[in-house]
This record gives sequence, structure tokens and C-alpha cells, in this order.
Amino acid sequence: MHYYYDWTYIFVLIGFFLSLGASALVKLTFSKYSAVPSASGRTGRDVAERILMEEGLNDVTVQHIRGDLTDNYNPGNHTVNLSDSVYASSSVASLGVAAHECGHAMQHAGGYFPLTLRHTILPLANFGSTAGIPICLLGMIIGGAGSTIVMIGIWVFSFAVLFQIVTLPVEFNASHRALKKLEQDRILSPEELKGTRAVLTAAALTYVASAAASILQLLRLVIIFGGNRRRR
Repeated sequence: MHYYYDWTYIFVLIGFFLSLGASALVKLTFSKYSAVPSASGRTGRDVAERILMEEGLNDVTVQHIRGDLTDNYNPGNHTVNLSDSVYASSSVASLGVAAHECGHAMQHAGGYFPLTLRHTILPLANFGSTAGIPICLLGMIIGGAGSTIVMIGIWVFSFAVLFQIVTLPVEFNASHRALKKLEQDRILSPEELKGTRAVLTAAALTYVASAAASILQLLRLVIIFGGNRRRR
């Protein structure tokens, strides 16, 4: 019963509220600047195709996908996928998101190391996020809180944390590339860029919050199980 009611649950709550706050911020910021049309009149698709063409990424295509803020770059089939709220919109928010996803395509084409590392550890991260804590619980039942199985579970979960940490430079770099292209190509005015930067910054904070939540969860596991191991 101690495991379910110990003080370390504060780490879970902090992570939850960080993620909740970051998610609310990005939605509010995107909504605000989605109502600000760009003077150029270009849509998210137009901007994405222009950036890809100028960067010589002729093997990357732009596709429309369902949903809001579901935008992504798929390195497997070389597609920039833009959501309902971005693909055909000419708002400063939408153009920023479209350019950001092109930033990932540019990273992929240039062999950007953090992106390559993230793709490499993705299978381990997925396994760690789903199996890490169950392995810890199984180890506690079988051999106690300080068992070797528990330690394996902590190490497995750490791959999910590593993935979140590696994601940070990937996302910040993609936003930097996006803002640079939008400014250099004069797709957005300096005033419009302020809104785009606000949107991309808010989006980046969601990844910061996710990384913080994962680190706090890992710290909690170490305190609970590692502390018990030292007391044995």
C-alpha cells in the first residue's frame, strides 16, 4: 500500500500539470494567430511546397491529413503531412507550422544527428514507455523492490526518457530553420513573424513539458525502488 500512497506521487502531479498547461498554451496561441491572415495569401501547402522546392527536396511531397495540430513529417515515405487547420489556411500560425514540418524534412535530408538518433531509439522508447513500469511492478512482486528485475524495468523506462530529451533539439532546430526560411524568403513580414514565433515557441514548450514529466517519473522510480534497494 505504501507504493500507491507515497509522497513521490507529487512528481506525477507536477508532470501532469506541466503537460496540461503546455497543451492549453499551444492551443490558445495557435487559435489566436490562426485568426491572423498573412499578407501574402499563401496557404500552408503553398509555403511547404516552396520551401521544399528551394531546398532541392524533390522527393518530399506535401499531403493533407485529418485533424487539428496533427501535422508531421514522415521520413519513411518522405511526406510533409499538414492537418485541416494548416493545409489550406493562410494564417501566420499555419504557415509557421507548415514551415516547421519542412524543417524536419531538411534535417532528414542533411543527416541531422539528433533526428537520426531519435529515429534509432524510437523502438526502444516505445517499448520502454509501455513496459518499463510494468516490469518494475512485476519485479517488486517477484523479488521485492530492490530486485534485479526492478532495476531492469528502470533502465528500460529510461529509453523513453532519453527519447523525450533527444526530441528537444530536434524540435527547436526545426523551428529555427522554419523561422529563418520564412524571414529570408520574405514569406512573412517582421510583424507576422512575431506571431509565428509565438506559435512555434508554445509548441516547443509541449515537448519541454513532456521531457520534464518523463524525467520526474524516472526520478520517482529511482527514489521508490533505488531507495529500497539501498536499504536492503
